[in-house]
Amino acid sequence: MLNRISTIILTVLLCFAIEAECQLPLRIAKGGRFLETTDGKPFFWLGDTGWLLFGKLTREETDKYLADRQQKGFNVIQVMVLPGLTAANVYGDSALVRKNLAMPLTTAGNSFADSVQYDYWDHIDYVVDKAAEKGIYMALVPIWGGAVKSGLVTEKQATVYAAFMAERYKSKPNIIWMNGGDIKGSDSLAIWNAIGSTLHKEDTRHLVTFHPRGRTQSSDWFHNASWLDFNMIQSGHRRYNQDTAAIDKKYGEDNWKYIQADYNRKPVKPVIDGEPSYEGIPQGLHDPAEPFWTDKDVRRYGYWSVFAGACGYTYGHNAVMQMYRKGDGGVYGVREYWQDAINAPGASQMIWLKQLICSHNYADRVPDQALIADNVGEKYNRLVATRGKDYAYIYTYNGRKIPVKMGRIAGGSVKAAWYSPRDGHMEVIGTYPNKGIMVFDPPGDEKDGNDWVLIIDKV
Repeated sequence: MLNRISTIILTVLLCFAIEAECQLPLRIAKGGRFLETTDGKPFFWLGDTGWLLFGKLTREETDKYLADRQQKGFNVIQVMVLPGLTAANVYGDSALVRKNLAMPLTTAGNSFADSVQYDYWDHIDYVVDKAAEKGIYMALVPIWGGAVKSGLVTEKQATVYAAFMAERYKSKPNIIWMNGGDIKGSDSLAIWNAIGSTLHKEDTRHLVTFHPRGRTQSSDWFHNASWLDFNMIQSGHRRYNQDTAAIDKKYGEDNWKYIQADYNRKPVKPVIDGEPSYEGIPQGLHDPAEPFWTDKDVRRYGYWSVFAGACGYTYGHNAVMQMYRKGDGGVYGVREYWQDAINAPGASQMIWLKQLICSHNYADRVPDQALIADNVGEKYNRLVATRGKDYAYIYTYNGRKIPVKMGRIAGGSVKAAWYSPRDGHMEVIGTYPNKGIMVFDPPGDEKDGNDWVLIIDKV
């Protein structure tokens, strides 16, 4: 067998080369399940939440952050354009005139050497262009949900502002519109529809989605909206026993259930978990005395959702999402500075999910729990399976035995291997007849975080 590490490095470098060279807008792929670039190349969304990037980082810090994310395989950054109506950046530039959403504060020229000419929007332009150089798409949230919910924005203002955003960025190749911002669509429904419709009408080049509140999904309100190109869920930051409301208990921590629900909706649209639990954040979000989510948790959410049919996955870290630095008043019990947190274990492990999905035929992959012969399991014991025509993946979070119903993929014989989500290491198991039921026992002891993917390939 080829040296696995060399193969992985080659594959990853090739992916980076394709992304850097093919900076084209994204579109929905044939079949409606996945994304691709407008020249037809498959696109697996591997996102990072850099929510406060535009406001808190200098140009030099931006370069460092984007270079790191490119190196780690991320190809989408989710970011707030306006965290609120008083938004200003690290250079002291305000975004709006008198906190009026319909009055962006722009200046003639964009020379960084002239502080008068280099304004809030010029800085966003710089970041967007720098990301494009690195093959990274910017998922822009025009206005975060809090200001809208507070009644500080009118529908007319929202429409004018959305038109401004569409006009300014429709020529950029690497834009994705992310309406909403941690909010239920039912909060100010007319305004969210106005923003979505305006973006869709004035910028026909780029996709539009909606970032919802925790434990909700965009499809709860907008699945049939003409402006919504793909669905997004926020599975949220709570663990099972922290859900109190009935709507939260419906799916709870099982983010694969949200994906499964949207995957089965008509008309067919792609779906992604745009905000699962962040690495380095308290379970439940608000109490630092609670345990913190770790790398094993962000891996679990990633493989659960993608194997259930998602078109990609968004990772997040508590310190990075708020770009926490020395002297800041941090929130959610943040314990690291962003410059250190970019190297958190989970951030470095996301590339192995992307590499695995890109290593086989992308277009024909479907979720298929029928691969599991019995005892699919619940909660952390859950097995999640996906397959193409001639390959299959089954994920276990805790290294439990996997009973497989053979014959679900093509071929008289198959070869099997274990793939580690922790480091991309692969161990060959053997070759077997593609019939009957076989039980595979992963390496190591059965415990949370001893996660493995069983790979089955047609011989």
